[in-house]
Amino acid sequence: MDIALLRTFLAVSDTGSFVAASARLFVTQSAVSLRVQRLEDQLGQVLFTRSKAGVALTPAGRAFERYAISLVKLWEEARQQVAVPEGFHQSLTIGAQYSLWPRLGFRWMDALQQARPDLALRAELGMPDRLTRFLIEGVIQVALTYLPQARPGLTVVPVMEDELILASSFPSDDMAAVRDAYVFMDWGPEFTQAHATDLPDLPIAGVTLSLGALGIDYIVNRRAAAYLPARAAKPLLDAGRLHLVPGAPVFPYPVWSVFRDDLPDDLATTARQTLAEVAQRAEDAQEEVMDELERLTGHAVETLGED
Repeated sequence: MDIALLRTFLAVSDTGSFVAASARLFVTQSAVSLRVQRLEDQLGQVLFTRSKAGVALTPAGRAFERYAISLVKLWEEARQQVAVPEGFHQSLTIGAQYSLWPRLGFRWMDALQQARPDLALRAELGMPDRLTRFLIEGVIQVALTYLPQARPGLTVVPVMEDELILASSFPSDDMAAVRDAYVFMDWGPEFTQAHATDLPDLPIAGVTLSLGALGIDYIVNRRAAAYLPARAAKPLLDAGRLHLVPGAPVFPYPVWSVFRDDLPDDLATTARQTLAEVAQRAEDAQEEVMDELERLTGHAVETLGED
């Protein structure tokens, strides 16, 4: 059976729309419709009911969905196993949001290689929805994300809390000094709401970045300031290219790992242990930043959104 047909079926099932599925798969809507029609012809069953509100699975579609997921997963397992390089015995594919690769994801890969020299590694990049889809389909076995999605067959485990700190590319005495250079980093609805409530004197500026830690490059190379992960900003803070803003509150942003439940026990144990070790080192480095911010502020640092 054509795997592309199965992926298309699952995309339509997940989004409830041929249009949304076409955007996800980067194909035309007519291509999605044709693939679904071909699959229905092969199965001899109607898989979706169509209406102006969208599409919904028929009883046959619901029955077929779990088989489609299993078939795609089996294909991915076979593809990855065949692709294991000579000299390696197992493979692991890790997915993560961009902001979680620097000083966490990459160091986790280093730790895994040290613990398991026979393990071949592959890295994938994606936003939470894409990572969840990859986990379900077996494209990746574990993901690092800020926004985990609980699904059958997946286990969500807390990793650490990123502390988002206000940093600027120039020294400042307080938040008022960076007001005109402030760039809003979009860290999601909870951050936006806390920001609006607790920082009315630091309005969302004319520049908004939804780039995660990639935004650090923008900030450090301009007269600018923004909320950045302390973990990722620390090397530039140590080098004097970024500066903490005294008196600025911080925003805890939890990091989660999501594991496929069918990951071999020995590999899952190694992956969890090495990730915990790397996360602890990241938290230790982050604590140094928080201690320095508290010293500059002269009192305990406040938390955005905290009553």
